[in-house]
Amino acid sequence: MHTKNLLLNMLGVQLLAGCAFTGITVAQSPYAASAQYADGVFHNQEIFPSPTGAGTWLAGLRALLRAKVDTVPTTPIPVRRLSAQALNELSDNANHLIRLGHSSLLLKLQGRYWLVDPVLSERASPVRFAGPRRYSVPPLQLEQLPAIEGVVISHDHYDHLDARTMAFLATRARRYLVPLGVKPRLVRMGVPSELITELDWWQSTELDGLVITATPAQHFSGRSPWDTNRTLWASWVFESAGQRIFFSGDSGYFGGFRQIGERFGSFDAICVENGAYDAAWPTMHMRPEQSVQAFRDLRGKMLIPIHNSTFDLAFHAWRAPLDAIAQLAQEQGIALATPELGEPVTVGQSRDNVRWWESSK
Repeated sequence: MHTKNLLLNMLGVQLLAGCAFTGITVAQSPYAASAQYADGVFHNQEIFPSPTGAGTWLAGLRALLRAKVDTVPTTPIPVRRLSAQALNELSDNANHLIRLGHSSLLLKLQGRYWLVDPVLSERASPVRFAGPRRYSVPPLQLEQLPAIEGVVISHDHYDHLDARTMAFLATRARRYLVPLGVKPRLVRMGVPSELITELDWWQSTELDGLVITATPAQHFSGRSPWDTNRTLWASWVFESAGQRIFFSGDSGYFGGFRQIGERFGSFDAICVENGAYDAAWPTMHMRPEQSVQAFRDLRGKMLIPIHNSTFDLAFHAWRAPLDAIAQLAQEQGIALATPELGEPVTVGQSRDNVRWWESSK
């Protein structure tokens, strides 16, 4: 992780490593009816014990002092530049997804564009001069985005909800879908309140035949030590023209994946977290074998690993998540899609998968 300010990076480690701070009880809240809300904060549906010393400022300090090896590539990774022509050539009668980096997706669903957790800034940080810096360039700049139908946010951490990206998008999308409590965040970033819809887990909205549902995740939220879990986190399901796409957001492995798979039956494409894991936060992020198990629980047909290849957020080698999940997929006969950033994947269409990272250093 790039460091220029000790306090900022201690905070960054806490936000990304799964720390917990005690919330302040709110006597009355618009979210009191949510089954996930109690005592002024949101809660996971499962409770897991934390490793000794995890989730403390001391643990954060120890993490800062840990040595890192090969966590950032020494040469640029391949990125396919997106153009308006390339996007226009994608069929309006199909569903496509494109990785923009980390967990950011550009979806083209039956001709309409959606952004999921868009982070196109240089850093996943509250400031421009410090914090995790991207080591892969975005396939396109903000100014090159097509007309956006909607923006979907999984939770409010800096590597998933970027203020500078959202300020640009504030008046450039028709609607915004967020978990409970995230709406005020977007309003402060310039998004008109009337364009924002907050959803609890298992709540859906239908937009011109597209059904989008907020589903459970095992994570946490907050943008400082003082607002932890004041907003909800979620995974998302997109149902478009008879196909289903699952987006995990950030999540540890938990029984909710099986519940989601049972409710929806199966998924044509599953974008699941695979990267930035560590023994210090085992319940908030998944290791590759857990990502594969989540895929199986969800009854997926094609596995697309996300949450990698952009930011240096953990201590494993940058290639390790991709190496591991590719090996697991080969051993278990799983259809794996590891597109280059900017490479379109058409849902339901066969493709020749390439392990592009094996030629990168």
